Amino acid sequence: MNNSDQIKAFTAAKIHRLLSNPSESAVRASLARLRRGIGHAPGEIPELWGECLLDLPEALVGYGEPSRAEWAIYTALTMFALHQQGRDRKNDAMHREENSLGAAARCLMDSEEDRERISRRFYPVATASDMAALSHHLRGLVALLRAKDIPLDYVRLATDLYFFQNPDTADKVRLCWGEDFCRLKTDNQ
Repeated sequence: MNNSDQIKAFTAAKIHRLLSNPSESAVRASLARLRRGIGHAPGEIPELWGECLLDLPEALVGYGEPSRAEWAIYTALTMFALHQQGRDRKNDAMHREENSLGAAARCLMDSEEDRERISRRFYPVATASDMAALSHHLRGLVALLRAKDIPLDYVRLATDLYFFQNPDTADKVRLCWGEDFCRLKTDNQ
């Protein structure tokens, strides 16, 4: 299994555990811990080690320096925790497969006047120079998605963020986000 497949499987398993855990208090505690990690680097907050590093496949471990995979998973999980805050995880899950970052941002636009306002939030995410800057800008975009109840595919986000950090694949990720952002809305979007 290659790194991107391992990132998908690991992130999907973590989100599934959060959404299906029968203990509401345990889930709330996990989501609160993850939210506290926003703005920090992977590994920086010991109380998050279990949330983000427990059972991480060996090939994804950075050994003292956060790996691209660790950054991608950590960022996706902390943003999911922000997005899911205060919502019924069984009936109102903010993780939805196939709703890419670009498609979700596009759903924020109710009118053409919204395009400029949403673009001001979306473009800095797509042009961030490092994961700390991307995470900072992504937080604002996720807050907008949360306010409008627009879900996001956090498993896909994790893999996108992994490839975003590689200079050879970053432009492909940006292009996919841009294509989804600029695609015409259909009746079901």
